[in-house]
Amino acid sequence: MSGAQGRIVHVRCSIRKAMQPIQRVAIVGAGNMGSGIAQKTAQEEFDVQMVDREQQWVDRGQGIIRDFLSEAVERRIFSPAQVDAIQGRITGVVGVENTAVDTDLVIEAVFEDFDIKAAVFATLDAACGPETILASNTSSLSVNALAEATGRADRFVGLHFFYHPAKNRLVEVIPAASSSPETIEKVVQYCKMLGKVVIVCGDRPGFVVNRFFVPWLNEACLLMEEGVATAAQIDAAARKAFRIGLGPFGLMNLTGPPIALHSTDYLAEQLHTPRYTGAQNLRDLIEANEQWDVSGDETYTAEQYASVAERLYGVVFGVAAQIVEEGVCTMEDVDRGAKVGLRWARGPFEMMNRVGIQEAHRMASAYADLSAESDPQRAWTVPAFFTDQANAGEAWNFSYVDTTIETGVATLTINRPEAMNALNETVVNQLSAALDTVNADDSVHTIVLDGAGKAFVAGADVKFFVDKIRADAIPDIVTFTANGHVMLDKLESSSKTTIALTTGLALGGGLELALACDYRIGTRRTQFRFPETSIGIYPGLGGSQRPARICGIPAARWSVLAGNFMDAQTGHDLGLLTHLVDVAAVNGCVSELASAGKPANKYPGAPANPASAVATFATSFYSDANMGAIMQGTCPEGFDAEEKGIARQMKSLARAAPIALNMASNLIDATSSTTLEVGLQMELDHLTEIFSTEDSLEGLSALIEGRKPGYRNA
Repeated sequence: MSGAQGRIVHVRCSIRKAMQPIQRVAIVGAGNMGSGIAQKTAQEEFDVQMVDREQQWVDRGQGIIRDFLSEAVERRIFSPAQVDAIQGRITGVVGVENTAVDTDLVIEAVFEDFDIKAAVFATLDAACGPETILASNTSSLSVNALAEATGRADRFVGLHFFYHPAKNRLVEVIPAASSSPETIEKVVQYCKMLGKVVIVCGDRPGFVVNRFFVPWLNEACLLMEEGVATAAQIDAAARKAFRIGLGPFGLMNLTGPPIALHSTDYLAEQLHTPRYTGAQNLRDLIEANEQWDVSGDETYTAEQYASVAERLYGVVFGVAAQIVEEGVCTMEDVDRGAKVGLRWARGPFEMMNRVGIQEAHRMASAYADLSAESDPQRAWTVPAFFTDQANAGEAWNFSYVDTTIETGVATLTINRPEAMNALNETVVNQLSAALDTVNADDSVHTIVLDGAGKAFVAGADVKFFVDKIRADAIPDIVTFTANGHVMLDKLESSSKTTIALTTGLALGGGLELALACDYRIGTRRTQFRFPETSIGIYPGLGGSQRPARICGIPAARWSVLAGNFMDAQTGHDLGLLTHLVDVAAVNGCVSELASAGKPANKYPGAPANPASAVATFATSFYSDANMGAIMQGTCPEGFDAEEKGIARQMKSLARAAPIALNMASNLIDATSSTTLEVGLQMELDHLTEIFSTEDSLEGLSALIEGRKPGYRNA
């Protein structure tokens, strides 16, 4: 079972052009989850109604949001002005019946009780206009059953936000069998506008993450009940085995043991799996209104660790395979859910590869045997495809590039959000193969590159570079980069219109990937930066060549040499961002560019807005006449080194590795006298030289270790 070749989805008809995005949102339920969803929605500049049945509950929700945002101000995440704007977009509403009739989306976030939710939906169906989409934030209830209770089954989906909704980036979107394609697309788009990592999954009990996470919690309880180890010892062993910050008992204390019991009993009932029935010690704990004692000695024996790890691995491996077998989602999405939603270092299928596929199968089979002991008539079984994989002795292969083709537009989504979609060997190879496929497809006239989650692509995998340098394997770095150039050339030379959706973070290699496209669409959330000279290297995927050809040499020096951060407006003024639009207008912009075709002049060699402050400064400060002084670390004549903006610029340059700075400057200068092809080859030709320096290892290592580098110009 392998996704390594990527998934290509053909959509028969497009609804994108006519579809109006969600703009007005209501949240019913002002508790911890509801207020969190309302806050996050308002943060992303939606107008939000926060609805509850009494004023005191609305006030409580407002208070929860106020306290959360106050803390964010103290941590300098938001300014007081930003907090005022967020809170100003949230309107308190008393009474579900008073939800505005023209609301685009209503998310119900009340108590996890079917009858209560059904009553809320009955009221909403009467109060809201016919186009309003209804959604339920549920972690367990049947979405199909809820859809039938709404009165508008075609305009309903399930949503599962993870706590805290303003922080946790995962959301599961669960369409009902009756949900219309337009409803699904609009809700997915809304979730992406929140910066969420979206998993679209089937309506099965527990959906994706809770399906394996909840039995994992219960199995920890059973281990303790059997006397294998104490709560403290099990937590310590679990933290090591799963590379996590909190063990199962610590997590249950954090979220509340009653939630764990309710969830595991529900899964036991719905899936007819007695093994999931809540452990007696969990029931006793709740009856006594206590929490788990995790304060004891965490020291465990080798035997205890082996027992705990095997049991916890076994349940996770087996259930993860069941999820895939049942078609709930892909194994990539299972792993994504674990890493993003639970913050596990690895997902279940990645962990199977790590321990060995045959050993992982043995562990899952041992768990299945325990399940059979609980109830032979309802034996838990290991999926056949897992058994086949173990018999073959082959590791799982993963796809990180998803392809969707819709009326001539091929969207290639780099789907590695837990790593900010960073480019590694696998991603580069899969993206290259996907480009081969869509370039050869005569039905495709436009290629769109997108990144899952909040980033477009946050550069290359820095650990790969460090590992290769320390292993004296710099030729591997050169090969990787050369393959990257081949992949980018498939964009550069494509006869199709190419568009990068740089609606989030694009750093280093990610920005270089985007610059190979004909167009780059951004929103207010767009951020660009070339950080390479500050980490001991130079941009080697066209970053020394394409910026100068797009916005001119002085602006390229400002961008690359000093590694200046660029917000959306700055990128647009320079021309690195070709189109700056509202978040809701992205799809419309794609459609317009697809119709317009390739640009008349991809490389104008001058800022798009030469009168802008950034273009004016770059042209004057980074002129040819000033470069001698700049490269010597002195302020150019005619500029005040004490002036704040100039001082900041000189400080940024001083942070750069001297060798990297010099090489990057020379490569940028070469753009005036070379073709793009020759310039790109020059980048490749100097890679061995730059990665052989002590400064490159120091800069890259410092980035991983979170410290300030100490360059020796060696």
